Amino acid sequence: MSPTRTPARSSDAPPSDARASDVLVIGGGIIGLVTAWRAAQRGFTVTVVDPEPGGGAARVAAGMLAAVTELHYGEQTLLGLNLASARRYPDFVAELTEASGQDLGYRRCGTLAVAMDADDRAHLRELHALQHRSGLESEWLSGRECRRLEPMLAPGVRGGLRVDGDHQIDPRRLAKALVTACERAGVEFHRTWAERLTVTGDRAAGVVTSGGEQLAAGHVVLAAGSHSGELAGVPDDVLPPVRPVKGQVLRLTVPKRYAPFLSRTVRAVVRGSQVYLVPRENGELVVGATSEELGWDTTVTAGGVYELLRDAHELVPGITELPLTETRAGLRPGSPDNAPLLGPTALDGLLLATGHYRNGVLLTPVTGDVMAHVLTTGELPEEARPFTPGRFSTALTEQTV
Repeated sequence: MSPTRTPARSSDAPPSDARASDVLVIGGGIIGLVTAWRAAQRGFTVTVVDPEPGGGAARVAAGMLAAVTELHYGEQTLLGLNLASARRYPDFVAELTEASGQDLGYRRCGTLAVAMDADDRAHLRELHALQHRSGLESEWLSGRECRRLEPMLAPGVRGGLRVDGDHQIDPRRLAKALVTACERAGVEFHRTWAERLTVTGDRAAGVVTSGGEQLAAGHVVLAAGSHSGELAGVPDDVLPPVRPVKGQVLRLTVPKRYAPFLSRTVRAVVRGSQVYLVPRENGELVVGATSEELGWDTTVTAGGVYELLRDAHELVPGITELPLTETRAGLRPGSPDNAPLLGPTALDGLLLATGHYRNGVLLTPVTGDVMAHVLTTGELPEEARPFTPGRFSTALTEQTV
């Protein structure tokens, strides 16, 4: 646990009263929850406003902790934050497990990224070179070596990358554990929607809920995922440029007679589309995910299910023998550069923790630490400074809380 410090306060903060919190977090997904938990550990009184704490994108996420295999060209700055969070994960899991008394489904199983044809193989070779230039550890394997590691892979696999440092966690268990840890740390939950930000004297002062309740706070953290750009009352020059990106995911069950089906996360590019298979210790197999720019639509479509099963079958033919137990669609919070917005905004008292896109689960530990640090000291830590909300506004100057 981080040491308790005196909360940072602005000279024009609203006067405290019995109804006001030091910190009010809008959004009870994993990012909002970890922010609330870490803030409570620092000695703040904390309120979370969300109709269903522990829901959100975590209900759909596969939980890959894949700082290395998720590396994309042009995202080397984000890589540093991803790696910093990945390094924190073992201690974070141990602490949260103790605080909640719950198993998080954390597995240090590694990842295998494979190629199905010559084009995919060339793409993986380029990724391998980029990983090495970035100082990352990965091992190139032949198709035969890939199948020796994972016998269920299709005979046509042309090669792959073995990344022993990319692991997984169960996001649903993570979210549930964070809710429990928050409750035990004294976080107050208001299970309703935050409808409007209240601003007093050019400072964020709290929210009005959908039920008309007014909640006051010294600092407001907007951590509402893909809904972060929709909150009424936030000035236009401060409203985060976050959009929803739809993802459809399948869950199958591996009967005991098929175990072990896969021993690690397996991912590939099949006909230009990303597909991954994440095996859980409880026999669940997560297959995902589509990436669709369709606004707020969360419909599970026959086409989306078909494409995921088709690509997964090409990768692991035996998957069609497994029972299909769940289909679901959710919304990732995407930002213009696919990186999160962390820290203070131009509106005094308003901070952001949103826009994590496909890395929300991976970035959970570092986000909690960053937000607790800025709430306590008024300054972003060095590792988070490239992700200030001010990078998207020429009119925005960096503020402190």
